[in-house]
Amino acid sequence: MTISLNPIGQLALAERDVDRAEAFYGEAPGLRKLHRFGDLLFFDCAGVRLPIGKARDPDRFAPGTTIYFRCADIALTWRALADRGVVFKDAPHRIARMEDHDLWMTLFDDPDGNPLALMQEPPRDHQPR
Repeated sequence: MTISLNPIGQLALAERDVDRAEAFYGEAPGLRKLHRFGDLLFFDCAGVRLPIGKARDPDRFAPGTTIYFRCADIALTWRALADRGVVFKDAPHRIARMEDHDLWMTLFDDPDGNPLALMQEPPRDHQPR
């Protein structure tokens, strides 16, 4: 039997402080909160659920894998999030040149140090400003 994996349904993050994570993800990137059950939150990321739960051992917590948020206009999104208090590690910049488009990114962390990024893949004739 052949199997086929479908689009990702959800990605999970651990946080030391779930209340702080709820405020950050709801206000800075403006994700829509779906539910909260005690120390477990669920946000919607354009159809992919982002569950955020309390770290099992907050004293041994280590930030997780980078989540890359695709956006239509990285420069505009970068400015809007900076206005909301997000501290970026860099300005939007080209990471790679492809045949028909470029890959642009900018990096930031959530309050517990989980790495996050904005990404845009504009056609060559529509570069971010």
